[in-house]
Amino acid sequence: MKKIVLISAASSLALALAACGSADDASGDAMADNVEMPADEAMAEAPDPAADAVDDAAEEATQDAEAAVEQTAEQAADDAEAAVADVEAAAGATETPAN
Repeated sequence: MKKIVLISAASSLALALAACGSADDASGDAMADNVEMPADEAMAEAPDPAADAVDDAAEEATQDAEAAVEQTAEQAADDAEAAVADVEAAAGATETPAN
């Protein structure tokens, strides 16, 4: 058990030492502006994929809804024409005298 603790302590110290790293010239300060500018410039011209997906989905849903309304309206018109024809047929049947 003591060997496992000793090995884990030695490995964690070795990793901590490796994480510190070294640099030949540590006098220069790191500048975040130099790192972030290329990313900002690269993303400036990129389209927003979420907005495009939402626009496409909204347009598709609108087209589907319009098609369903049009189909329902056409079906209602056909049903109305059939009802009128039935009423006219029934009215024509009652107008002829029975002998």
